[in-house]
Amino acid sequence: MPVKPKYINVRGKLLDLSIPKVMGVINITPDSFYSGSRVTDEKNIIRTAIKMTEEGADILDIGGYSSRPGAADISVEEEKDRVLKAIEIVSREMPETIISVDTFRAEIAREAVSSGAHIINDISGGEADGSMFDIVEKLNVPYIMMHMQGNPRTMQKNPVYDDVVADILKWFGERIFRLQSKGVKDIIIDPGFGFGKTIDQSFEMLQRLGDFSVAGLPLLIGISRKSMIWKTLDINPDEALNGTSVLNAVALMKGADILRVHDVKEAVQAIRLIKAIKRSEKA
Repeated sequence: MPVKPKYINVRGKLLDLSIPKVMGVINITPDSFYSGSRVTDEKNIIRTAIKMTEEGADILDIGGYSSRPGAADISVEEEKDRVLKAIEIVSREMPETIISVDTFRAEIAREAVSSGAHIINDISGGEADGSMFDIVEKLNVPYIMMHMQGNPRTMQKNPVYDDVVADILKWFGERIFRLQSKGVKDIIIDPGFGFGKTIDQSFEMLQRLGDFSVAGLPLLIGISRKSMIWKTLDINPDEALNGTSVLNAVALMKGADILRVHDVKEAVQAIRLIKAIKRSEKA
């Protein structure tokens, strides 16, 4: 069984993944599925970034393109206008903060890194833009590769797999080989909960999360306030914090290295509690 790297290199410094990290979500969009994550003006961007880091976020993930199911497409220029300004603001006001850019467009990834981002988070795993892997190689920054079947407008219409985990692992394997052949070292995988998966498929992925360790790479999990929680509980995303904490705890027990969340404080608490459980197991 491959051993996951315990560190990734972020701007010349090693980020220790032996203790799971928290990535706080900042959406510079008017239509993200969870209204509590939306910020648009400079004052709210700074306030949100400060609050998340004070609560324990290790990474801030800034995105300008809504990837909720059925989301409308926006132009490169509109996404660029949203996301680059936000990255520049956070980089200027909080220069020590690790920033991830949430984009599937290589041009925006390149300009985001020039503007102060340190990690590329690509929901399409290189499928939406054929030049993304070349940009990742050139920039030499950590790359989060998420699996998505289809695109945000079509992904939930009828996702079909022979075996959801095995199929995704095969998909990852092909792309990991291509990236590593280019010399890319810091790769993080994200199975993509809710991106081209039914609710049942998402729960199966969570149940079998340990299988993803065969990739030998750090594992990011993004299930915060997603429909697998609120539809199962017959509530809405605003009421899904408790369910998020429960499933984040399950993910941590099964090997998650990074939690991508809207609610940082609660994710940090979950990590501390699971750490205590695992510590008692070794005693």
